[in-house]
Amino acid sequence: MTSALSLARAPSPLVEKLRASVDHALEGKPEAVELSLITLLARGHLLIEDVPGVGKTTLARALAKAVGGDWRRVQFTNDLLPSDVLGVTVYDQRTSEFVFRQGPVFCNVLLADEVNRASPRTQSALLEAMNEGQVSVDGVSTPLPDPFFVVATQNPQDFAGTYPLPESQLDRFMMRIRIGYPPPAVEARLLLGEAGGDRPVQQAIDPAQLVALQRDVDRVEFDPSLATYLQAVLQATRTSPALSLGASPRAGINLSRAARARAMLRGRSYCIADDIHDLATSVLAHRVRLASHAEGYVPSREEAEAAIRDLVARVPVPL
Repeated sequence: MTSALSLARAPSPLVEKLRASVDHALEGKPEAVELSLITLLARGHLLIEDVPGVGKTTLARALAKAVGGDWRRVQFTNDLLPSDVLGVTVYDQRTSEFVFRQGPVFCNVLLADEVNRASPRTQSALLEAMNEGQVSVDGVSTPLPDPFFVVATQNPQDFAGTYPLPESQLDRFMMRIRIGYPPPAVEARLLLGEAGGDRPVQQAIDPAQLVALQRDVDRVEFDPSLATYLQAVLQATRTSPALSLGASPRAGINLSRAARARAMLRGRSYCIADDIHDLATSVLAHRVRLASHAEGYVPSREEAEAAIRDLVARVPVPL
């Protein structure tokens, strides 16, 4: 009888090439790179939250360049309008007709830089695009290119000039990750000008190959016992007295997709419980609300992540 371990294989050459291309831009941060690639392969959207200057935009730009295709960068500011992102209908005097001028959202990879500096009205402009892959303007819906991937960066909410993302917007992001400060050796090379985000990022795949890899993720085996385990994790967030808002069904679907992508990224054709356990914090922490704080208080990322880690540790893992 074939053992489960014998089914493991090396990651595909395309996946390895994609990882190497992004690793080249963000040296010394393999975990952040892996989580971002998992989100990309699982058809999710990525939120990178950290203090300024640690490589958020560098990672976002590297992901965009590595997958090729059409990509746009939008700097979100407090005076940015929804039409600046989605596009606008204008009157064409030559044809005497109204014509829709597409905004920067019509691309394969959208870099939404400092997304929480825009007003809630502009933030919400991305909801339909991220969830349904289309944009509706003046009653007309226009599909977005496939693949479509949003990489958003944001500064912590206690920084000046930021607007907290509403729960509905946060729920559209498959993962929220952080980068952190570089290892001392890497930072020393940065100071000497020997490393960093200025190095060119090579295109590793094209959009058609990315779509093929995303379809491969859908074929990764997900055992029914893992679905039961995942549902127990979700239920724990909904019944815990530490949380006033638990994880949504969308969160569970996102976590199962992310687990499949992690398995493929690590050369497996099947998921294991560790795939769910290790990704739970990145997928769930930004979707829950702590119950122990006064109304209007925005808990830190660390508090929410600690609560999720504690809950997940209490859920029995299937044998």
